[in-house]
Amino acid sequence: MSDVNRRLLLAWSALFGAGAAGAAHAAPKPVGFGDFKKEAEVNVVYHCDFGDQNRFGQMLTNINNHLSVYEFDPFKAKIVIVTHAAGVKFFLTDLAGTPWEKDTIDPELTARVAALAKYGIEVYLCEITFKRQKIDLSKIREAPYLRMVASGVASVAELQAKGYSYVKTG
Repeated sequence: MSDVNRRLLLAWSALFGAGAAGAAHAAPKPVGFGDFKKEAEVNVVYHCDFGDQNRFGQMLTNINNHLSVYEFDPFKAKIVIVTHAAGVKFFLTDLAGTPWEKDTIDPELTARVAALAKYGIEVYLCEITFKRQKIDLSKIREAPYLRMVASGVASVAELQAKGYSYVKTG
């Protein structure tokens, strides 16, 4: 584990009490900027800072179409979704106690993300959003494709600096 990853993990644990008694499950693995690498011929970051279900569904359609051109081959195309602000709501087990508690999420959207993850999609969730909105990390769905990043917007910029193309639906 690199120094950056170790520092991020320790800071993250201190901020959010990782390993605290009564936690339903472990929060997603943190990813540091040093871990961002081009992994395929084409590398793309989709930026999701919105909570509209139709727009989110359109983003998933765009990702599916994007992957289809590359025959769903993760060696040809690597796609990362970076989400912060209202975009994190699509990756929670429930919305109680969040700013979106009166919203509902179509379970089909969750199934579509999981289906895309089979082709190497990863989702980076913003630590700052969880802290500022006081969202319990145990509300994050358990899924191997979910990761925590220190900042969603900073991660978007870092990925772009490392050669990822930027796409935002809407």
